[in-house]
Amino acid sequence: MLRSRIQTGLVAAARDARAVRAVPSVARVAQVARINTAARVPRAAAAAMVPSTLGAIRGYAAEAGGRFARTKPHFNIGTIGHVDHGKTTLTAAITKHLSEQGGGKFMDYSQIDKAPEEKARGITISTAHVEYETPKRHYAHIDCPGHADYIKNMITGAAQLDGAIIVVSATDGQMPQTREHLLLARQVGIKKLLVFINKVDQVDDPEMLELVEMEMRELLSEYGFDGDNTPIVMGTALGALEGKDPERGTAKIQELMDAADNWLDVPERDLDKPFLMYVEDVFSISGRGTVATGKVERGTINKGAEVEIVGLGNPLKTTVTGIEMFHKELERGEAGDNMGALLRGLKRDQIKRGQVIVAPGSIKSHKKFSANLYILSKEEGGRSTPFMNNYRPQMFLRTTDVTCSLTFPEGTADVHEKMVMPGDSIEMVAELIHDIALEEGSRFTLREGGRTIGTGIVSKLLD
Repeated sequence: MLRSRIQTGLVAAARDARAVRAVPSVARVAQVARINTAARVPRAAAAAMVPSTLGAIRGYAAEAGGRFARTKPHFNIGTIGHVDHGKTTLTAAITKHLSEQGGGKFMDYSQIDKAPEEKARGITISTAHVEYETPKRHYAHIDCPGHADYIKNMITGAAQLDGAIIVVSATDGQMPQTREHLLLARQVGIKKLLVFINKVDQVDDPEMLELVEMEMRELLSEYGFDGDNTPIVMGTALGALEGKDPERGTAKIQELMDAADNWLDVPERDLDKPFLMYVEDVFSISGRGTVATGKVERGTINKGAEVEIVGLGNPLKTTVTGIEMFHKELERGEAGDNMGALLRGLKRDQIKRGQVIVAPGSIKSHKKFSANLYILSKEEGGRSTPFMNNYRPQMFLRTTDVTCSLTFPEGTADVHEKMVMPGDSIEMVAELIHDIALEEGSRFTLREGGRTIGTGIVSKLLD
């Protein structure tokens, strides 16, 4: 009796399995799409690529959004700051407030921050991209990870920013990552910041809030920002997101966005120089080809233009057959855009994060160069001990990170005894284990053991 029941169950299960194989369900297609895309698509892009019905699998920039219209100045903004101070909650609160005014689409916390499930699947936790508009500007918002382990992605994210909102919890004040993010923001060329002091509903003492504000103004000045005049907004991002406490919630979000429009300057875009885009992520679109995403550093690109992919091996030539930004099609990409470029005839494994897409012949890859370095002091979060010749830290340049060997220039006396002290400014020769796209004037960061130990600028190429 029991055996016949088991056999009947097995036959039914086999029949169901055949039926599922023959007609894939919508849920199954969506699940496979999610698994395949989540591993290689930036978070904001992944959501748009899951098919909603079996017949409507998303093609390249084929969403209802259609074409991207450049009617307002474009600005890349981002949230930086210590872990758990409320960066992602603030990002969600901004999208909610502006979506109610017709300035974009609301994305809640779980749509922006997929970190726990990404971590569970062993995927690198990346920066998240969100879009919104104020009456004056179109913003691309990058939510940078605050955790020390993800500082590599913070560097990638900060490298794409024109300005930033540094989020500080009123209950904690400045913390180690607050300082490190300020240093990195300075290093990648961010000129102005806004400060959002979050979680003010958890602090009853007004003097405590004044103290946090004073501390932040001093810290901004210490890192070379305009501490006296930088707008500091105090509010509660969670209150704004949940629609509670409008005075300290939505009113403060509006104040923050007004400050962004008026205080943060749209940088001069290098539209006349040869095209250069750093590759942040690469993914495949079925039936169309390979898409590389990243920020355009300089120049412009039109559909049909020939480009070269440089760094991490031999250069490759290909053609850009499509350009998109936030899943809307563009006729031309230009400096400042966070865009995706559809590349003809390339497989996904032929292009990697850290390479650059450039106008042919405009930049070459190098392994050896001399650089002017500033080694951080212990008080700035750097090393507490000196280092010697042939020191090997990690070098971060935009989306690339590579091990480098630092040696003294030829002709230096007592090479084997000479030491570089924390706080020193010095010229050294760097040799990389992989070739990367470099030019004179390229800025980079040196890190070791989970902390930034120095910054540098390429002074001369030696190979």
